[in-house]
Amino acid sequence: MRIATVTALFADVPEAELLGWIERGWVRPRQDPEDFVFHEIDVARIRLIRDLRFQMEVREDTIPLVLSLLDQVYGLRGSLQSVLRAVNAQPDPVRDAILASIRG
Repeated sequence: MRIATVTALFADVPEAELLGWIERGWVRPRQDPEDFVFHEIDVARIRLIRDLRFQMEVREDTIPLVLSLLDQVYGLRGSLQSVLRAVNAQPDPVRDAILASIRG
């Protein structure tokens, strides 16, 4: 998806502001020689930033902290899902011992 398509999706986000978000590293689309190329994850991040800025009125200088914390939460969530898959792959006695230890 190109920048013109993205700005059409978010009419309330001027292209100059979106470019500013890219410059700050808040959104990281791939850049080819002609334009930026946005993937669904980039569009979701733009939607998040737009909501933070315009609906929740989070100050611009606070956005990097919020994004960093959210990135950490998503990273931890992925790690926990990996641990859960590993625990579930264990034989019943091992899985039960792990779960008992966690509860204990």
